[in-house]
Amino acid sequence: MIYGYARVSTRTQETSGTSLESQKEQLKAAGAERIFSDCYTGTKMDRPEFEKLLNEVVPGDTIIVCKMDRFARSISQASELITELIDKGVTINVLNLGVLDNSSMSVLLRNMLLAFGQFERDMIVERTQEGRKKSGNLGGRPHKYSKPKLDHAIELLEQYSYNQVSEMTGISKSTLLREKQRRNQSSP
Repeated sequence: MIYGYARVSTRTQETSGTSLESQKEQLKAAGAERIFSDCYTGTKMDRPEFEKLLNEVVPGDTIIVCKMDRFARSISQASELITELIDKGVTINVLNLGVLDNSSMSVLLRNMLLAFGQFERDMIVERTQEGRKKSGNLGGRPHKYSKPKLDHAIELLEQYSYNQVSEMTGISKSTLLREKQRRNQSSP
């Protein structure tokens, strides 16, 4: 059996040249009979469709990917996995590279390509963090309630119960409890 595996890290890649559709077309053209695809970061190995593929593949089968970094972005994880699959009798065909084996040259080449993939991902993370620092956006969800609205709700708690204040302001009881606790911890 010839399997294909396609992966994008984010939904925004769906419209780029590495979209799932583009990868699937390439995999079909290369002879893939069944294609598994995920929208997951390459830093995680526990991707649902990838797991299904690994559980289904048997000696004599072939796995095709468009590029080496579709397997993973971590050198150690991908290299170990590819070595295990080849030792198990599974052929690994990377479309922009060729069929891999466990010869010294093939291992060196794949580890170099994986190192560049991991480097690229690390650089993306660094640039993203720098951009967030400069813009003041440190990630996370935006606050749902403004400070004045929370101040008002906390003042109401002096006269009313949490349930009553929740009904009056529309702020959930759990949010009121968290905010009250946060304020109590920050005051001396």
